[in-house]
Amino acid sequence: MANKVFGKPIKRKEDPAFIQGAAPFVADIHLPGMAHMEILRSPHAHARIRSIDTSEAAKMPGVLKVITGHDLVGRMKPLPCVWIPGGVESHFPLHPQDIPGAGMPLQTDHVRFIGDGVAAVVAETRYQAMDALRAIRVDYEVLPAVTTPEAALAENAPQLHDSVPGNLNAYWTCGDSASTDAAIADAEVVVELDLLNQRTINSPIEPRGALATFDPVTDEFVLYASTQSPHNHRLILCYYVLNISLNKLRIIAPNVGGSFGTKGYVYPDMPLVLFMARELKRPIKWQDSRQGYMRSTVQGRDHKQRAVLAGTRDGKITALRCTSHANLGAYPSTIGPGVATAMMGRSITGPYAIPAAFCEVYAAFTNTVPLGAQRGSGRSEATFMTERLVDLFAAEIGMDPAEVRRRNFVQPGDMPYDNGLGWLYDSGDYPELLERALRQAGYADLPALKEEAKARGRRLGVGLASFVAVSGVGPSPRMAKEGMLGGTWEAASIRCEPTGDVVATIGSKPHGQSHDTVFAQIISERLGVAVDRISIRHSDTMGTPFGQGSYGSRSFSMAGPALYLTCDKILQKACLAAAHKLNASPDEMVFENGRFYVDGQMDRGITLLETTLALWYAWDIPDGVEPCLEATTFWDAPDFNYPSGAQIALVEVDPETGEVELKRFIAVSDVGVIGNPMVMEGQLHGGIVHGLGQALFEQAIYDDDGNLISDTLERYALPKAAGLPHFELDFVTSPTPHNPLGAKGAGEIGTVGATAAVGNALCDALREYGVRHIDMPFTPEKVWRAIHPHGG
Repeated sequence: MANKVFGKPIKRKEDPAFIQGAAPFVADIHLPGMAHMEILRSPHAHARIRSIDTSEAAKMPGVLKVITGHDLVGRMKPLPCVWIPGGVESHFPLHPQDIPGAGMPLQTDHVRFIGDGVAAVVAETRYQAMDALRAIRVDYEVLPAVTTPEAALAENAPQLHDSVPGNLNAYWTCGDSASTDAAIADAEVVVELDLLNQRTINSPIEPRGALATFDPVTDEFVLYASTQSPHNHRLILCYYVLNISLNKLRIIAPNVGGSFGTKGYVYPDMPLVLFMARELKRPIKWQDSRQGYMRSTVQGRDHKQRAVLAGTRDGKITALRCTSHANLGAYPSTIGPGVATAMMGRSITGPYAIPAAFCEVYAAFTNTVPLGAQRGSGRSEATFMTERLVDLFAAEIGMDPAEVRRRNFVQPGDMPYDNGLGWLYDSGDYPELLERALRQAGYADLPALKEEAKARGRRLGVGLASFVAVSGVGPSPRMAKEGMLGGTWEAASIRCEPTGDVVATIGSKPHGQSHDTVFAQIISERLGVAVDRISIRHSDTMGTPFGQGSYGSRSFSMAGPALYLTCDKILQKACLAAAHKLNASPDEMVFENGRFYVDGQMDRGITLLETTLALWYAWDIPDGVEPCLEATTFWDAPDFNYPSGAQIALVEVDPETGEVELKRFIAVSDVGVIGNPMVMEGQLHGGIVHGLGQALFEQAIYDDDGNLISDTLERYALPKAAGLPHFELDFVTSPTPHNPLGAKGAGEIGTVGATAAVGNALCDALREYGVRHIDMPFTPEKVWRAIHPHGG
């Protein structure tokens, strides 16, 4: 493309509505006659339900209906899981349609985590519904709970699901175990590390909400929901949960205030508000609270890893092995098992050419909130592990960590590169990414800065992280092999109006990715239409083509190519009409700046608008050409795309308090071709902060009984802008061959290396104290205790 509009940092079309408070969210929607639903959740992590008494609640002021799980028997099916560990035996809760189940929206006999639903109340006001919840009496028999995979897989551990023996969802592997073990046995140097990639809680600015209406005349439902996958959720709800016709449910997803992966799931509240709307013939609204969100919405990470890296004294890595225990929580979330297995295991080699690698994952059910995707899911866990090992290996052989990386990078000339674990890297220059980051950081001058910090009583550390992050979910046949029960293609339609406006409809749903702006830039560049004359319609299953939604860094590299190719179809049809009007051959036509002309005769031309009008009137169009200028494309990429990056963190530690201060953060990224640099920088800023939150502050803490201790923002710390430095960004561009834009995923790339960069920097700062490794989060107390293991 000529890059007259595409690739430019134009301001977001979305922002005026947000800045003025005029952009509606689910919580802002109020319909006539609307009632409110609240869900009673279990106070126990594991218990048998002896009885539920709702009689007093049903008598309370304003209460319209109270239901329990028994009221749903025969009228609602369990939620499904649609991404299972691919290629291996797996075990799930049961579902009557012979697919993996994920538990009923309300439980009848057992509860399995804090937040499991047992009853629902609808009342005239939200506060009346909340009051009624307190009047429901549930007699529980409390059972022993397990909160870690190791405990869940132990002999005689409490059993969560009768259909899942020993609580083991799946034992999943990739790579060659025998050759990896042999390489480790023969190696000159072996480093080992046990580490915990702690469980974290996504904290978008908007908690989830759902609002349903039902028309008793037509039997049609409308569901307003804070979802990032409205089309997928419509299919799942109709076919697998409610047993209603697909054309009887419309889902509208208003503005979504962030997700980071957590709003891509079907939750119990969705079918429950639909059920209640049909029962009461009134709009029913449910709106979560912040504490409720933290106790019932999928959580992230949570891998306990034992890792081994082997190599030579001259810095070559020869083998890498990982054994991970993944905590799936009490039920499989809609796509949780796939996230915990393939996305982590196939990613452990990162940007390095490692001859022998193997990963095994034990995915287990525990009495915790279900696990799901979180920004950078799988890839972040793999990167933290591998980059910590690379630094330990460098220390063991006495080599600079940057030099170890240089000696092991996959080279640009090796692309496409098979990493031996299932990923085929498309393009990239991993050495250049690191070199640019080192120059930006002033790497050669850092020893002097360390001495200066030491003179002030501080310890300065520098940490490197190099990584690759599979993105652009995905090629449907490949995702089927990975266990996805459905296609992962994307669709787009474009209609040129006789007024000169262009309307594009897409299945992809934004929740911060700037679809209205960046997709308009693609169309503007291709068709020569001003950005402000282009409308991007999405987020409503009525009138938009089926799409998978926005997750896995796929929006720009999946929906974007669908729009790009649809523009081609628009131009092909318009070319036929223009040639007909100009009495020329289509082969003679040239299209530039929104105008067709005969090659070599620029004065003999016709604009796209004039061509659109000719097709709209259809008075004189070529034989075989249909009226109107409209086209649709269904795009399924031939393979994933693989963005990459190098990040460097500089931290200062106060040995007296354990406080860690992030002084600088450098990120050099390769996301392929960039559609809007300003939007790209915003995505990177958010991604980096997400990773820094895990590194320095965040952890979901459960006690031995399965109680979630960190269920409010008073007890769950988040990063704040005031405590962060200016991020120093740069880019290397290696277009992917897997889509016509050359674009790679970018929404998660900032997160993937951030924890490793900070972790390596901290351990570098504490090297003189004999600190080899610290598990995240790097809180002042934890750091102080590592420096002063005997209490000072």
